[in-house]
Amino acid sequence: MLYNDYMQKITGKIVLITGSSRGIGAKTAMAFAKQGCHVIITFLEELNEAEKVSLKCKELGAKSVDIMHLDIKSSDSIKSLIKSVVLKFGGVDILINNAGVIRWKKFENQTEEDIDDQITTNLIGLIKVTKYCLPHTKETIINIASGAGSHPVRDLSVYCATKQGVKAFTQVIALEEPGLSIYSISPTLTSTDMTDYHGMPPDMVAEVIVNTAKDGYGMNSGSDIKVWEVLKDSHVNASW
Repeated sequence: MLYNDYMQKITGKIVLITGSSRGIGAKTAMAFAKQGCHVIITFLEELNEAEKVSLKCKELGAKSVDIMHLDIKSSDSIKSLIKSVVLKFGGVDILINNAGVIRWKKFENQTEEDIDDQITTNLIGLIKVTKYCLPHTKETIINIASGAGSHPVRDLSVYCATKQGVKAFTQVIALEEPGLSIYSISPTLTSTDMTDYHGMPPDMVAEVIVNTAKDGYGMNSGSDIKVWEVLKDSHVNASW
């Protein structure tokens, strides 16, 4: 299949990306904008950052850009977001569950708040967004996991646990929803504020996310797509 045929596959698609005011989510919004998609950006507190991402998406060729508030730890906020999306667009073609948090602490030093924040944001919130968006999702769900969900990383005990949970959830939902293409994506260490800007460029992860939405790299629904494997020709180092 020619590259232009791949572009046609997602041009004009409605794409909802959680946690897209910065980091991997922001770069993912821009990558879908380049493909001529309708991009829905969500933010928690960083409205100014979300507006900057929106402007960039418009410059890059997005069909439209919407900014919507989301507190992924609140069921009411999740339901409100999905209601707004459905009212405006009738649903989404592609859901990207990207929002996440991390605490770089030895387990004995993590507070209950640290633990709850990671589990609620990275796993419970992702599950709830999927639950309420699922009836309105037409084609693809992509859940952002992590290489830390495959390899133990010192000082990331709770984070690793949540990302393993994301992969397991993805596998089961793919079995239950054979009409959709559902994947998890595991980046290696990526340069965002979560990692103090160490690691691979987030643009590269965004590229993998877009390509997964196009054809899943030929992998079965439910697969975990490891960024360092599909970009191995780019000399990506699996640093987790």
